[in-house]
Amino acid sequence: MSDTIRSEHDKGVALLTVDAPGTRNALTLDLSAELAASVARAEADPAVHAVVVTGAPPAFCAGADLTALGTADEAGLRAIYDGFLAVARCRLPTIAAVGGAAVGAGLNLALAADVRLAGPRAKFVARFLELGLHPGGGMTWMVQKAVGSQQAAAMTLFGEALDAEAAVRAGLALRVVDGDHDALVTAALDLAAPAVAAPRDVVLATKRSLGTSRGLTEHADAVDAEITPQLASLASPAFAERLAAMKARISGR
Repeated sequence: MSDTIRSEHDKGVALLTVDAPGTRNALTLDLSAELAASVARAEADPAVHAVVVTGAPPAFCAGADLTALGTADEAGLRAIYDGFLAVARCRLPTIAAVGGAAVGAGLNLALAADVRLAGPRAKFVARFLELGLHPGGGMTWMVQKAVGSQQAAAMTLFGEALDAEAAVRAGLALRVVDGDHDALVTAALDLAAPAVAAPRDVVLATKRSLGTSRGLTEHADAVDAEITPQLASLASPAFAERLAAMKARISGR
């Protein structure tokens, strides 16, 4: 079978799997473009409320394809970035199910997700400096946002790798999921379930507000940023139906 991005839309979730086990799921230019297209299809599908990204076992993603990387100019580098940046820019909630090594651009792919779940064999490795390569794709911003400046420096400047448990302690992963790859993917789908159950427009607006609030410094500014989408949700038929159902449950106790 040729290397591909397997894309499965089912029960409100788009499950995207980087499937190139012969290269430990390294991102070629074609795979990166295919990943970006898969994310775009998920966003365009009104039945999809969340995206889960994973890699075919045993790796998550070993980074950028070395041949593509070795010959890349600026346009080539940006083409390599396209896949994980599509995840970072996705309007839908995103979860990375990291079952093995996430290295270089593979670390970027994991960092691009809103939430990371780690399997027991997960490993998070920058490895840029080991190759004599400056980090790219916004890695220095993403990793500091995820783990803070000191841990980011340890990973980026001093090559510190984080296993699954260390990633949780650092705040890089939400939790470790025991078991095999199927258990990890199931845990990611379970985590996505509340977003699937909620109205899609409210899910999109809530993720948008999380992004907006991250750049604010004052609580009052966050109140102002949230009030317009909250008023819109109050006026929606979905809220009216759910409110009536909740009142009925409460009165029936």
